[in-house]
Amino acid sequence: MLESDAASAALGIDVTTAHDGIATAHMRVTEQMVNGHDIAHGGYVFLLADTTFAAACNSHGPVTVAAGAEISFVKSAHLGDELTATAQERTSYGRNGIYDVTVHRDTPAGPEVIAEFRGRSRTVGQIKR
Repeated sequence: MLESDAASAALGIDVTTAHDGIATAHMRVTEQMVNGHDIAHGGYVFLLADTTFAAACNSHGPVTVAAGAEISFVKSAHLGDELTATAQERTSYGRNGIYDVTVHRDTPAGPEVIAEFRGRSRTVGQIKR
């Protein structure tokens, strides 16, 4: 799935872990991602979280898509920030799942949370080859 994800690749999103309902991805905030307030546009932060969510929920094998998602922005991200998103499956039931994703940046004082994302997944079929 990620090999065909042109949107995430164009933004430089790098998924470094994806297995057993968990995933980790990274993205650097570039000039093209900064809005008129000189902070990262929330849509890009959402996209990083959504890509990480997709990697986690598809790590089980069957084709799985988002049934819905919401995000809470906690702090602003800025030009040059290296953001890390970590996703974890919270529960699955039938063809449905719930996943939480935390987006943070590393600081000298430790990780600083940028956003919290909750995604709801739905399994729709098997991977086509």
